[in-house]
Amino acid sequence: MLFQYAPSQAAPSSENASSELLAFAARIAGDEARTRIVIDFDGKPDFSIHYVASPERIIVDLPATAFGFPAHDLNPRGLFKDIRYGTMNEGSARIVLTAIRPVKLVHAEVLPNEGHGYRFVLDAEMTTPQAFAELVKSQSWTQAAIEAPANLNSATPSRDGLFIVAVDAGHGGIDAGATGVATKVQEKNITLAFAKALVEHLNQQKGIKAFLTRQDDTFLSLSERVTLARQGGANLFISLHADILGQRNIRGATVYTLSDTASDKMAANLAARENLSDELAGFSIQSGPPEVADILLDLARRETQAFSTSLAEGVVKSFEGQIGLINNPHRQAGFQVLRAPDIPSILLELGFLSNEEDEKQLQDPKWREKVVDRLAAAVTRYRTESAAKGG
Repeated sequence: MLFQYAPSQAAPSSENASSELLAFAARIAGDEARTRIVIDFDGKPDFSIHYVASPERIIVDLPATAFGFPAHDLNPRGLFKDIRYGTMNEGSARIVLTAIRPVKLVHAEVLPNEGHGYRFVLDAEMTTPQAFAELVKSQSWTQAAIEAPANLNSATPSRDGLFIVAVDAGHGGIDAGATGVATKVQEKNITLAFAKALVEHLNQQKGIKAFLTRQDDTFLSLSERVTLARQGGANLFISLHADILGQRNIRGATVYTLSDTASDKMAANLAARENLSDELAGFSIQSGPPEVADILLDLARRETQAFSTSLAEGVVKSFEGQIGLINNPHRQAGFQVLRAPDIPSILLELGFLSNEEDEKQLQDPKWREKVVDRLAAAVTRYRTESAAKGG
């Protein structure tokens, strides 16, 4: 079905100015996994949502609206390659969002501004072609049917009683990661082998369901990894890596949690290198993920960070005496892949490919199983303890 519309930013005529809403400001932020659009109105707009295929589009219908913000404020970016808006007839206006890939709205809401008017917030996420086709077929997503954001307290088990773990194999595709000093093994292959073994082990535990963010040699942006974890309903996110250091004598595992202030120079350097992953494939992370400046979100981040720290400490405890650890094995740094405000997350450096002994161990199936066993034990213990704390 094709829609006809006339994008326009002309001022309203005197005849209908009193009945029209004014959209006086707009902004867009995000990337090719998640994108947020916010439009400010002088009054409260009703709206309806429709999905259209070939190409994938989201249609937002509004009451009569004059669009008075500069066009560049809503330049397409992130998930959207084209954004048009304008008058449909005397009583309606429309926004047409053309996507670069199958997309869905996970949040659409009109909220009062502290000062003047209302803000219309749209949160879009990537989805599968099958899921988008179903949205088009059902056409059930309207103002009343848009889903609310997921419960921010993800430390509690999901509604079906399963505790869900997203296991992220670092790097992949064009981003090979580190290379071993002796055998030239690539980090992306090491992490995928460990991730698959961990998922298989966790799925043998009662009440736990684990899944991979990538199942093969595919590139995923850092935001895509987090989005896939969220879409999978993850209660935990574990990202696996095996980096290199300039000091080849350093070896052993390290567990990282998120902090804007790195715990040490080594942690800062590793985070900076891992955060370059997107740039290797032509992505940009400068804008960061779309977020809400909201006290509730800040509180959720703090709670999530406490759970992340608990998991990290549990992994260190599970490894002690059985899996080699570096000095001060729990460290903090600003890893982009750990920035989900609603999912406790850790990044585990399994060892360092710059050290020949670690490189050899990282390719040993028996050692891999030992690490996986200890890591799964830590996850199982964390699940029990967090469920008890959550009541």
